[in-house]
Amino acid sequence: MAQNEDKKRQARKRYIYERQSLPTIGLALGVSDRTVQRWKRDAKASGDDWDVARSATMLAGEGLESVVAAVVEDFVILFQATVEQIKSSDGIDAEARVKLMASLSDAFNKMVASAGRVAPKISELGVANDVLQRMADFVQENYPQHAEAFVEILEPFGEQLAGVYQ
Repeated sequence: MAQNEDKKRQARKRYIYERQSLPTIGLALGVSDRTVQRWKRDAKASGDDWDVARSATMLAGEGLESVVAAVVEDFVILFQATVEQIKSSDGIDAEARVKLMASLSDAFNKMVASAGRVAPKISELGVANDVLQRMADFVQENYPQHAEAFVEILEPFGEQLAGVYQ
């Protein structure tokens, strides 16, 4: 029993402080991910919400921009996976696909807009990256003879921009 309690504590630590996924934690501790899910659910029922603790830890340690960036990154991964499922599913007719894609697009736009309001630096970096990409396309299309020099300059400048918008 003491070993089980130790594994629960380790699971909580890995989830909150190391941001590991539940399946990864289960694998590392030699238990199923369903067991880790149950521990997390039981802890929440007892007043210990691992998700709240995880968010608070991130916010305290990394700042709001990092928290928002992690949430947006997770959302984009889910968004991409969902789009792939919709594209590969044979059981969805064209009209339903269009509705699903419109709904996903709406959710994506809302996520990006809210992330920009909560963490404006992320939004600013996104705009800066978009401008750089558009300039790269412009140079490639209209001044291909300068493309190699542009890329040589663009890479270190991109790093400098990322430092400005951290």
